[in-house]
Amino acid sequence: MSKSNSLPLAGHYNANYGNFQTELYAQIRREGFGEDIGQNSWLTSDEQDRFLEWLDLSPGKTLLDVACGAGGPALRIAATTGCSVIGIDVHEQAVTTASLLAKQSGLVERAEFRVADATRSLPFSDATFDAITCIDAINHFPDRAYAIADWARLLKPGGRLLFTDPITVTGALTNAEIAVRSSAGFYLFVPHGYDERAIAQCGLRLLVCEDVTENMAKVAEARRAARAARSTALREIEGDQAYDGQQEFLAIAARLAREGRLSRFLYVSTKSS
Repeated sequence: MSKSNSLPLAGHYNANYGNFQTELYAQIRREGFGEDIGQNSWLTSDEQDRFLEWLDLSPGKTLLDVACGAGGPALRIAATTGCSVIGIDVHEQAVTTASLLAKQSGLVERAEFRVADATRSLPFSDATFDAITCIDAINHFPDRAYAIADWARLLKPGGRLLFTDPITVTGALTNAEIAVRSSAGFYLFVPHGYDERAIAQCGLRLLVCEDVTENMAKVAEARRAARAARSTALREIEGDQAYDGQQEFLAIAARLAREGRLSRFLYVSTKSS
């Protein structure tokens, strides 16, 4: 078993969220993503700007961001569009960081973050949200159709759902590659076409399906290189096992994406009026 395969899930995320606001981790994000918007996925600011074109958000509308992490991308959306946002994440450290960032950004009146488990029915009333996003996290939910159906329940008529699936199987994979790529917890690997069927099954109408694998390949390699340049400091913070595990994870993610064997797709769908 490789070191990364034994990396505890809590350690993987707590290392990121617990040190999120340090200058060291901010430098890594700037080099890894091109612009630090407080993200911890494969999302760049340019990509988010494109995504916003499909969400039709404006003052008076409300966005639910599922698996919001430290809240940076949701806060950027609130600041950019004037909408209100609610972010949920299962990791308490992430939500604590997100709430602090909302205060620092002066957005507490329009941004709220809660601990919630998106594998279960979410604690909101039907037809509450104008848009729902889930960026690079739907692969952590064991029952995708259940999650999408719950999101459809929460959308207002005409509302938009936008999510990315970063581990769509589009080529041959070894058991070792799968083990490393899924070393940070539960991952559901699905073939291309699976998400489209789940969306249709939940009564939503697909508007956009786009291959956005290139972004993942670039970000994974850039993040790996940025971390490698600061390996001594990171090893002191994370420990050798966690550091080596994340580096191996990023290297494998970059290679599988470059070779088109494990892809990332964007889906935008709408609820009938």
